[in-house]
Amino acid sequence: MLQSPTHQKSRLREFTELLKDDHRVKVAGIDLDGILRGKVMVKSKFLSILESGFGFCSVIFGWDMHDKTYPEELTVSNAANGYRDIIAIPDLTTFRRIPWEDNIPFFLLSFYEPNTREPLAVCPRGLLKRVTDELATFGWEAMCGAEFEFFNFKETPESLASKGHHEPEALTPGMFGYSLLRPSLNQEYFYNVFDECREFGVNIESFHTETGPGVFEAALAYDNATRMADMANLFKLSVKQLGMKQGIMPTFMAKPYGDQPGCSGHLHFSLRDIATKTNLFAASLTNNPSSSSSSAGTVNTNPSNRTNPPSLIDLSPVEEIDEATATAKTSTQPRQEWEDKVEGVEHMSQVMKWFTAGLLTGLPSIMAILAPNINSYKRLVENYWAPVTVSWGIESRVSAIRVIGPPQCDPKGTRLEMRVGGADINPHLAIAACLAMGLYGIKNKLPMPVGPTTAEAEVEMSQGKGGNVKVKAERLPKSLKDSAMTMMEKDSIARKVLGDQFVDHFGATRLNEYRIWETAVTSWETKRYFELV
Repeated sequence: MLQSPTHQKSRLREFTELLKDDHRVKVAGIDLDGILRGKVMVKSKFLSILESGFGFCSVIFGWDMHDKTYPEELTVSNAANGYRDIIAIPDLTTFRRIPWEDNIPFFLLSFYEPNTREPLAVCPRGLLKRVTDELATFGWEAMCGAEFEFFNFKETPESLASKGHHEPEALTPGMFGYSLLRPSLNQEYFYNVFDECREFGVNIESFHTETGPGVFEAALAYDNATRMADMANLFKLSVKQLGMKQGIMPTFMAKPYGDQPGCSGHLHFSLRDIATKTNLFAASLTNNPSSSSSSAGTVNTNPSNRTNPPSLIDLSPVEEIDEATATAKTSTQPRQEWEDKVEGVEHMSQVMKWFTAGLLTGLPSIMAILAPNINSYKRLVENYWAPVTVSWGIESRVSAIRVIGPPQCDPKGTRLEMRVGGADINPHLAIAACLAMGLYGIKNKLPMPVGPTTAEAEVEMSQGKGGNVKVKAERLPKSLKDSAMTMMEKDSIARKVLGDQFVDHFGATRLNEYRIWETAVTSWETKRYFELV
């Protein structure tokens, strides 16, 4: 982790020059709920810890989002170890200035074990780095996009508290998705979000109203996985801070209203060859030798370059052949019946199919990450567009995974959209978990566990004496408790790809959240039972 003395001096000179007119610096790391925890420090202090880092109280991983310590003693931070310090090191590649805070310099932190200097197992940025580092050993990088829907209210923290967090006033009335009229009611706020985020290095690709009172949706510009996760997290912070300045409270709750659609946090994924920039999800690109190098279709299996070498995967045809033949030759599994019947599947490379299969197979195991809160499951109900099953489809917005490719986009834009997550996701954890599951599918050459939604909503299977029965796609866990328990199972796929220490710690935090909910008395209960029972 530590750099050579020469490199340290070079970096120190660089940032001494960059910060020559500043006297203070803001830094922040990310906890398991996706909340930025940080401080402002004097510039001289910051420059002194560029490489070595500084002590940061581990309690940010030992308490919940309301700063209440977990009753269960977790390994990273607990009373027994005195809520010891961990090491925080600024990621100098994240340098930006906060335009609405007098351009104060800002850096994101990553957290490390004090004794080993290894990434902390529960650090969201560290978990994502572990996955992207493994992808890099294949010669690949993950490209991602994020979309967030969020309701906005004419409230402040004080006014909302005075109402008991009940019946906040919507920023605008009515249901006006893609409206050009509604943003004009709060034009300064609307354009401030777009423009100030750009100055902050959070690149919004598009911004519009969504269906619901006071709802906006922002799509962030496609980027590599690490930068996208950073931007997604900083986008939420930016919107909240900019809203506060104008008496507006945005919320990224998954389901603020019981009778309205919820707020999604959709994530887009593709893999590309680092050297050639070839999109490895596009069949027409990866199956044409003239448009990709051998590294675009071959996984590096040299043990000297890998800590966990996968089984051999060779996707590059050795002769000039048509696309259909190439796909058949490069597949190590029999073609599934639906592959020849569903339009659009032919645009999916074998890498994309394996990635999608891994994500579908492991989806129940990472639901606690994609739906991390009690409220998350109020969004994941039938009769809304939020998916509730292990499912996928070509251009299907009713499935857990939507496959996007030609003719809806250019082949280089081929990607998948994970539609399960709500706006309340921790972007670093969600992106890391999805990529890890996708890579698991590639390394194990997994077949699709279910056919595409576009082909069949239900699968008829012959059952011998019993005749035909209808088998529906697997229902995703319906509660945070179920999701956490599934993740924490002894042989869960989550344990295989994310590690025992992360799973045990994160799963325990989710079960704690569920226990708090179990003992809470809600306004629904008092309204329904107070007088009449």
